[in-house]
Amino acid sequence: MPRSFAALFFALCAGCAAVTPPRSNDDLVQQVTAVEIAFAKTMADRDFVAFQSHIANEAIFMAGPNPLRGRDAVIAHWKRFFASSSAPFSWKPDRVQVLDSGTLAKSSGPVVGLDGKASQRFNSIW
Repeated sequence: MPRSFAALFFALCAGCAAVTPPRSNDDLVQQVTAVEIAFAKTMADRDFVAFQSHIANEAIFMAGPNPLRGRDAVIAHWKRFFASSSAPFSWKPDRVQVLDSGTLAKSSGPVVGLDGKASQRFNSIW
């Protein structure tokens, strides 16, 4: 009898566990926006270690005709952008879309050069 009581007790406790309510799409968009801004801040702050923390092992960065595949390739290529004491460019998201499931997101926005002019747009898939 004690074993079945223990099993019932644990089953009831599991049923009482807190369930996180689903996040709204607005919350997800805000979260992705914050991550993208934090990622861009690594360039502004000249913090190459923090930059690296945002790069996934399977990252793909489009860099001209040849994509950079994998974390090591991205880090090796981007290291040169952190060599100077001032950032050669900056970026900030102005468009963010997230699937309602929260499993995939896209952020994009202008890339601004030292002259203060937007020269192109970035696109990040999260």
